[in-house]
Amino acid sequence: MKNYLNFETNIKELEAELENLKDPYNKEGLSEVDTNKISKLQEEIDDKLKHIYANLDPWQKTMVARHEDRPKSKYFIENIFSDFIPLSGDRYYGEDKSVITGFAKFKNLSVLVIGQQKGDSLETRIERNFGMMKPEGYRKSVRLMKLADKFNLPIILFIDTPGAYPGVGAEERGQAEAIAKSIECCMQLKVPTISIIIGEGGSGGAIALASSSKVLMLENAIYSVISPEGCASILWRDPKKTLEAATAMKLSSRDLLELKIIDEIIAEPAGGAHRDKEEILKNVKKSIEKSLVEFSDLNRDEIRENRKNKFLSMGRTKGLYSSSANKDKLILQINNFNKLIQKVKYNKKLSIFVFLIFVILIFTFFLI
Repeated sequence: MKNYLNFETNIKELEAELENLKDPYNKEGLSEVDTNKISKLQEEIDDKLKHIYANLDPWQKTMVARHEDRPKSKYFIENIFSDFIPLSGDRYYGEDKSVITGFAKFKNLSVLVIGQQKGDSLETRIERNFGMMKPEGYRKSVRLMKLADKFNLPIILFIDTPGAYPGVGAEERGQAEAIAKSIECCMQLKVPTISIIIGEGGSGGAIALASSSKVLMLENAIYSVISPEGCASILWRDPKKTLEAATAMKLSSRDLLELKIIDEIIAEPAGGAHRDKEEILKNVKKSIEKSLVEFSDLNRDEIRENRKNKFLSMGRTKGLYSSSANKDKLILQINNFNKLIQKVKYNKKLSIFVFLIFVILIFTFFLI
């Protein structure tokens, strides 16, 4: 049974009509299949899907990113990679089933694969903790990323989580420290790392694994520091203002590509990735291959330097150092005049002195 979002009501009605036309043994009795009408109706559905999905607002994109039929990390891992060998445990506490990890082959190239897994049914969602990783999940990922770095293996990561698990037990076991260590590890790796945001990329739970050489994003996925509901509750004290929050946060793939937070958008079929899983599989595979080729001519130090410079350049304005020699310095370029203005602004005695000089000059001007 298909699941429809609230803005797909017309699509639902047309597809129900299409199913009746395809079934000659419907409730009205035996009848002939009208192939011409079926073709026209299918064209109408395709046109409506293209129109609706080309004009989605940020909150509607959030709903698409959370669609329960959307392909999950497990689906991509099983269908893109071969000889997958799952590995478990962080060697400190235990196993976190919200993240799938292991070594595999991608077109005869050995790689490490890490995927945040939400689950496909109620039972598996509970088992996988809805894709919300605990400290042991991040520590398991760090352990295997260091192992991949040691053997010079590229790392492919699938991001799909509403955020890190906020439970008391997770905090007691060092959730914040585990996320920080994961980010630190990602930035220090000397092998290519490619993160693909396939659904939700929420908060520190996503950035812990998305601090990569390249960050790819499915067209209808989202990537944000907080959920729209959480943002609306904090800023407007009204969780219903999700559209305003989603719009303000710039969480869609187009906005993030324009801001240079992500590196590439992977196109989805009309109606979202869940409507044609084979096509989205093909598009993701092609993007991974293209990204790996880009790093094939770089040595290990160049790969790490490339990643570092990419993140240091985010959010830079014309007032910040742009030359390659100063990329490590997050310092504003301030000329002498601006320095004087700042001194006057923050020094009360100097401010009074400047004000008195200004008043004397005005009086002198009028007396003359």
